[in-house]
Amino acid sequence: MTRLLIVRHGQTSWNGSKRFQGWTDIELDEIGREQALKAAVALAAQEPDLIVASDLSRALDTAQAVADLTGQSVSTDERLRERGYGPWEGLTMPEIAVDWPDEHALWRAGRPVALKGIESWEDLKARTGAAMAEIIEKVGDGTAVVACHGGSARQAVAAVLGWDAEMTNTIHGLDNCHWADVRLSRGWRLHAYNVGVAF
Repeated sequence: MTRLLIVRHGQTSWNGSKRFQGWTDIELDEIGREQALKAAVALAAQEPDLIVASDLSRALDTAQAVADLTGQSVSTDERLRERGYGPWEGLTMPEIAVDWPDEHALWRAGRPVALKGIESWEDLKARTGAAMAEIIEKVGDGTAVVACHGGSARQAVAAVLGWDAEMTNTIHGLDNCHWADVRLSRGWRLHAYNVGVAF
């Protein structure tokens, strides 16, 4: 049975201040490092055969905590990065509402935002889906831990399960250091979502 544990990274200071991170390389904060260590115990207990992470440090460090317990190495793949938010990175929603009121309204309504530098959900799903296809091929019948980000994790799950945008929008982004458990057993199935340990 192929099993994918798709994990969101631990907390960063920008998570705490509700700032868009995107491709900006923000490190785990003290809380995030503690979250990663606690989550790593539960994830390592699943005996992963492969550990892969986004190349951004918050995801890589989350994955490394698992690798430190299992004695494995972490492979990185930039296709697992968070959605690119371009000019919105580092900003809060209230700040965006002031400078981009029309785009902010579209965002709040769940509609596409066509703004230079902001990656579409379709493009995010395509690149995370390509990464997941390679991970699935590499892990074979084993278990892979895949550490990425809130937006990219959601689209990675959708890509593996073959969901369209409407179906994908029925699930929220993962909490910090929580994961989705997706398994291949008579087809791909979502076994659990937003699973984590008590922090």
